[in-house]
Amino acid sequence: MVRLIEATPEHEDPVTLLQAAAREYIPIDPNNRTTLASISSSQGPRAVPEPAHRPTIESVLEEVRKQEWYAGQIAYDRTVDAKSGRTATLDEPLSEPLSWGLRDARKISSFYIHQVAAINALDQGKHVIVSTSTASGKSVIYQVPFLRFLEQDPQSTAIFIYPTKALAQDQKQALERLLASCSGMEDIKVATYDGDTPQEERRAIRETASVVFTNFDMMHFSVLPHEELWRRFLKHLKLVAVDELHYYNGTFGSHVAQVLRRFRRICAAVGNRHARFVSCSATITNPGRYMCQMFGVDNVEEITEDGAPSGQKDYLVWDPPLIDPMIPALGRHSALQEAIRLARFLMERGVRLIVFCTIRKSCEMFFKALRAELTAHGRFDILKRVMAYRGGYTASDRRRIEQEAFEGNLLGIVATNALELGVDIGVLDAVMMFGFPRGGLASFRQQAGRAGRRARDALAIFIASDYPIDRHYVAHPEELFDKPISELVIDVENEVFLEAHLQCAGQEMPLSEEDGKYFGPLMKQICESRLVKDEEGWYHTHPKFLPQPAKHISLRGGNEDEYSVIDVTKVAQGGTARILETMETSRALFELYEGAVFIHQGLTFIIQEVSHDSKMAKLIRSDVNWTTEPRDFTNIDAAQTHRIREIRGSPYRAYYGRIDLFTLVFGYFKIRNKTIIDAVDVETPPYERESTGVWIDVPKLTLDMMRIHSIHPAEAIHAAEHAFLNRFALAPDMGTECKPAEKEYKATPSQRKRPARLIFYEVAGRKGGSATKAFDHVSSILIDAHDTVEACECDEGCAACVVSPACRENNLVSSKRGALIVLKAILGRPIDEHLLTGPGNPEIHETVVAAKPVRATEGVQVEQAD
Repeated sequence: MVRLIEATPEHEDPVTLLQAAAREYIPIDPNNRTTLASISSSQGPRAVPEPAHRPTIESVLEEVRKQEWYAGQIAYDRTVDAKSGRTATLDEPLSEPLSWGLRDARKISSFYIHQVAAINALDQGKHVIVSTSTASGKSVIYQVPFLRFLEQDPQSTAIFIYPTKALAQDQKQALERLLASCSGMEDIKVATYDGDTPQEERRAIRETASVVFTNFDMMHFSVLPHEELWRRFLKHLKLVAVDELHYYNGTFGSHVAQVLRRFRRICAAVGNRHARFVSCSATITNPGRYMCQMFGVDNVEEITEDGAPSGQKDYLVWDPPLIDPMIPALGRHSALQEAIRLARFLMERGVRLIVFCTIRKSCEMFFKALRAELTAHGRFDILKRVMAYRGGYTASDRRRIEQEAFEGNLLGIVATNALELGVDIGVLDAVMMFGFPRGGLASFRQQAGRAGRRARDALAIFIASDYPIDRHYVAHPEELFDKPISELVIDVENEVFLEAHLQCAGQEMPLSEEDGKYFGPLMKQICESRLVKDEEGWYHTHPKFLPQPAKHISLRGGNEDEYSVIDVTKVAQGGTARILETMETSRALFELYEGAVFIHQGLTFIIQEVSHDSKMAKLIRSDVNWTTEPRDFTNIDAAQTHRIREIRGSPYRAYYGRIDLFTLVFGYFKIRNKTIIDAVDVETPPYERESTGVWIDVPKLTLDMMRIHSIHPAEAIHAAEHAFLNRFALAPDMGTECKPAEKEYKATPSQRKRPARLIFYEVAGRKGGSATKAFDHVSSILIDAHDTVEACECDEGCAACVVSPACRENNLVSSKRGALIVLKAILGRPIDEHLLTGPGNPEIHETVVAAKPVRATEGVQVEQAD
């Protein structure tokens, strides 16, 4: 075995290679019809057809319905007919070199109507947003206008901004191929300018590049603070393109909006007031209004009519069957087993598939189960063409997987939402969503759009679990397609964000009152009180933020230290160690502890050693038949009150202040087939952090009343917290206390009794701003939450009222009835008698106790209700 490991190439698994070599000698169970159907004793497994010869999706689904294991799992299906592309003619025809270049590099000889509308609008000096379907050719709308600018003025420059490095690299290569095909433009320099760009190359990029591919982090940290180095580039700037605009919302989007205002101000200062802004987005609500708010501009042309062709697309909701239809209480068959069997079935027929999982761990667990499924059926030919893709993998591994997919070498990809954005990974025939995406309906539609990207027939399957959010969409599948997506929200008047960016702007170039046209009416007040004003009336950065005020802001919320996960399997035999991936501290705490089973590319490893000082975990490859789950607890405690506010029409109050978070992993369970086989204690350092947030205490009388009527307080409070967040526009930036069901319902009493309060905290830490917004509008949000829950016609709670797709514990601890009682009590409204009658929990262990007051800073006054 040692020699096998030594001889195994770095990216191969010795166990899989050995199994592949032994496959012909493994006897087949004659009673397993599925195996017999897929393996012929004389010819081996049926060959996977080439893409051009794969069966139609319609015929594949017909075959699915004829399988002996099919028991009506398709709970809902919808077919969207194919549509032809609609083209139009540009107002100003392209030059011959551009026409030839597009035909040669992209096979483009005509433009779709949305492309024509966008290019014409840019020619007319307008800003543009295009919000159309995935793979509708949106990149053409900013690349073609820029090539025209280059024809008119070879000194023209452009900035193309992307949310991920992978997407930027993908689009850079596409533009380079186009430029190489356009006569006279072969020498145009295109460059990536991101955190990986070597320092020694940056000067040449600034001085010679015509197009820079970058991200907003670099705009904030590198470009704007050193605007004097970019003046040549900015003076000749003709076009700024922001791709995937829907990605920028909430706290991140609010920061980006201020970066764009700083950028427009600098461009104007160097004499460039004519740069045009263009953005592309997946289908969103009111895209034109959102772009105006994001960029701080008007004269925006909104383009939503999609002219791109598309093939027929089938959508399925796949609901695992009941174990025993006569005894529903036994539950349903495993969603995982249903999904991997269906995935194998599709890939065997040449259907190229991407499986989206909700979190990284479920991605690896899915791939591990898929490995076992393919191995059991002798499909090593398929297994070698399947890979996992998620955050945490090294950049080189991600690029390798992307390239394999783009070149058509992969049949399957198991991914998180890291592939939700538009990186070109080649033709995909089917998308499988394993569980409802945590990003909600917008993510569902974005993920479903990844299949059929080149006009062939396609398939999108939602595999439903037993979790409440999944059950809701099984019961109401039409909402997946017909329910409007909530508008994206940013907060450009958030004083916390605005002051931080004004401190940056003051260092880039002193501010004057005229800059209010960029930063709004609050600018003067903030500058007068928090910046430094000179004798001539200019505002400068406060010295405490110098010399680099940009370093005091993290656009994405907070920067965490990372652990390195290192495979040392071959070190004992004289080989070398290799970094498998990196992991943020908040994630490492739950996955990196000695004895834990770690899964990478569906392969299992055992963690041998963890150093929290050097942020390093060492592990070895081990093919084990169990997994591990951490034994942990998290306390979320209100620590100090900074503000108090009345609640409209209520004798009770809302509070704002410091919140302390404490997490400790004290052991782990070994689990095999959903059964705990061992419990192990470990020693790990606690993870402590500080945030700001809002809390509202549940009245003690209400708590007592719920106990009397056997209504579980934890269920009621948790559901009420979700109801609140469901009505708060910046909810994605907020966290709340989601406790796992096994702790709330365990047979023995809980040692820790937490206070009965609704509590919400800034996920990003103390420098957020969303908590301030929630506190300032707390009465309106509470009333909206109450009215929504009361008016909702569902019985047990749904995505419209108390169920959240973002719940870390899958909404298992929840009571719609209890939520309404809590909300009524907080708002000072009478509690209807019918809410107190109904099914209860006769055995409720005390996990929640009456809340005690939290100490307040000196001089805190009660503010009037909003």
